[in-house]
Amino acid sequence: MSQSELARFRGEKDHVFSRDPHSPLTPEQRRSFKGLAYYDENPGLVIHAAVDRVVEPGEVRMATSAGEEQVYQRYGVVRFRVDGQPAEVTLYASDDSDELFIPFRDATSGTETYGAGRYLELHAHGDDVTVDFNYAYNPNCAYDPSWSCPLPPPENWLKVPIRAGEKTFGDGAGH
Repeated sequence: MSQSELARFRGEKDHVFSRDPHSPLTPEQRRSFKGLAYYDENPGLVIHAAVDRVVEPGEVRMATSAGEEQVYQRYGVVRFRVDGQPAEVTLYASDDSDELFIPFRDATSGTETYGAGRYLELHAHGDDVTVDFNYAYNPNCAYDPSWSCPLPPPENWLKVPIRAGEKTFGDGAGH
């Protein structure tokens, strides 16, 4: 059986984290790094949906972990269900990227996953998107607090658990 695209992606990410000098891990963390912790692939959290583009216009200023602000525009909303419960995420656009950004917190934040939330990026194809939470990842500040990371705005604090993607980074080094 061939390795899944997700498994390849995760293996490459672990390699970059352990070897690349631009890795968000500190040199001490890289020395003892054994790989990131992930949920098993969850096909139920691959959301194919139309984007509802009727959203409140204007800028969204996201505070960062370093006390700064980053500015985004609301692109649209994706609605979906998790274990029968309704949920929605707002997708954000920025001037310096053609990707859409989904910063989010969920019911696992602070227990199974990084407390400040996780991120996803994706491309819209017209008004259709695939939101694959299996690729949800921790911001760089989860590994090294000297990074500045946007904090998910309250409109993307989900009440449902998103048990897909990256889990808490638990290396014990300095945390």
